[in-house]
Amino acid sequence: MSGAPSAEAVDAADHAARHWRWPFPGKLPVGSDDHRDAACRMFAETFNPYRPSIIDWPQLEPEALDRLTSLPIWDIAVQTEGKARLRMLAYGRSLRDPAWHVAIERNGWEEGRHKEVLSNLVAAYGIVLEPEPEYREPQDPEWAYLVTGYSECIDSFFAFGLFELARRSGYFPPALVDTFEPVIQEEARHILLFANWLAWHRRRLAWWRRPWFELRVMAVWVFLAWERIGIARGMDDGKGKKQDNNFTLTGSQSVSDADISPLGLMAICLEENDRRFAGYDRRLLRPTTTPALARLALRVTGWFGRRAQEPQGDPRGA
Repeated sequence: MSGAPSAEAVDAADHAARHWRWPFPGKLPVGSDDHRDAACRMFAETFNPYRPSIIDWPQLEPEALDRLTSLPIWDIAVQTEGKARLRMLAYGRSLRDPAWHVAIERNGWEEGRHKEVLSNLVAAYGIVLEPEPEYREPQDPEWAYLVTGYSECIDSFFAFGLFELARRSGYFPPALVDTFEPVIQEEARHILLFANWLAWHRRRLAWWRRPWFELRVMAVWVFLAWERIGIARGMDDGKGKKQDNNFTLTGSQSVSDADISPLGLMAICLEENDRRFAGYDRRLLRPTTTPALARLALRVTGWFGRRAQEPQGDPRGA
């Protein structure tokens, strides 16, 4: 029976999970076999068998424990991972391409690991969850995978910034932040795989199937916007327990006592987004929509700010 892995082995696996290069020179044309193979090999070779599987949750002081347990996310977080697991496993099984089949099923397994990590966290800190719903496999695996993939792209972008804000502020103990760090990095791997599958899949579709697929993508964005403004799901579960489905967009005050504006948070999210992906081969595509919208918001706000500071001429003219 083998013992626990050494600290060196854990550190090496953590480094390998964050740094990967396709070993062959030249371009990776979108939709090519090389593009598919690079994305799938990245996901396989950056798999970390130790973290976040092995977690020794640090003991928290009462104030920090109260901050953690009062976050309005735990029921939704656990349930989201449970749904994501089934959706990804279902879509992976539906694929004929063996490389994507294996990679996306592995992604589903990792979502299941995230659910176990979150379940262990809430158990370790005495967070009481509502009874979980019955998780059912989707009837339309592609739609479910698109919803999950795009949702993770949005939520991960803001989670990167919130996590860094929590680290800088010291609002939570450094030991807790360090312990949860591998989960956040693993989400970067997940959305990197999704972004490359999406581009590859689009390019490989027959021309007559593309309009329907793009309509589905538009419908996913409408659905996610509907969900996030609280029409599809409210914040209150009806039993007096608040659950915030928009926490990644609105949760800066819950992870820091600093007064930071939404635009300030976006700037941190962009920095962290770039840093999280910096270790992976630049020929692989990155998620672009949410970062592009954040950059646009910062540019537009900056332009209006500069215009407001410009000296105004005499309204009476010369």
